[in-house]
Amino acid sequence: MNPRKKVDLKLIIIGALGVGKTSLLHRYVHKTFYEDYQTTLGASILSKIIILDDTTLKLQIWDTGGQERFRSMVSTFYKGSDGCVLAFDVTDLESFEALETWRGDVLAKTIPMQQSYPMVVLGNKIDLADRQVPQEVAQGWCKEKDIPYFEVNAKNDINVVQAFEMLASRALSRYRSILESYLTDSIKLSPEDQPKSRCC
Repeated sequence: MNPRKKVDLKLIIIGALGVGKTSLLHRYVHKTFYEDYQTTLGASILSKIIILDDTTLKLQIWDTGGQERFRSMVSTFYKGSDGCVLAFDVTDLESFEALETWRGDVLAKTIPMQQSYPMVVLGNKIDLADRQVPQEVAQGWCKEKDIPYFEVNAKNDINVVQAFEMLASRALSRYRSILESYLTDSIKLSPEDQPKSRCC
């Protein structure tokens, strides 16, 4: 694939209310950080174009609201997504414990494919002192689920780009393998497929 070849990927970022999803996204897309963000109601979408593996990727990243009352509405945004960021706040144990539910929600709503659905987990706010989720605990949970784990900090820009680009890279690999298997399946023409008799 060359840079002129554009691939659109839809990524989603999900997690409990207040874990810093919007600030992580703004740090990645706009390289900015604000102390105060309005609570996301439903979803908002940010786009970023990057070049990865000689391919131009247009990332459409859906920032979803974390409130319980928006849960069923937010899950409709999972459809057609190519990858997912699961975020929690290392100073909030409940937000970490909720990851299991968020992950289950996504897997239930995305179309099952042979290729596994790409995810990364981000433990945000590592600059704060009152940590409740030890790094080993988060790493253990992710290892068990085979999901890459990043300790991140939107405020000081630690590991944010690396995390999003790893997800983009995995989503691109999955996109390519789905495309390949789709093309292979649709080009299986054997002599038996030809009509037996020809007329005129």
